[in-house]
Amino acid sequence: MVSDIYKVLLYPLITEDAVALIETENKLVFMVDRKATRVDVKRAVEKLYEVKVKKVNLLITPLGLKKAYVKLTPDHHAADIAIKLGIL
Repeated sequence: MVSDIYKVLLYPLITEDAVALIETENKLVFMVDRKATRVDVKRAVEKLYEVKVKKVNLLITPLGLKKAYVKLTPDHHAADIAIKLGIL
């Protein structure tokens, strides 16, 4: 568990697959702190970007990094956040 929300999200992932998820499934993809839990990621995204998160999936990459797939509620659009972050 990471107590500081500013240390949870390391950076947004900008790949073709990540951009496709933004457009098709209303999901954002972030690389996160290895100690971060689903609750930590949800809290950080909701506070930093002022959106509501529906679901968070985490996975460890083969390189040992932790990746978070964050699905937003239908009343918030991942594309809007991606534009603010400079992804789209």
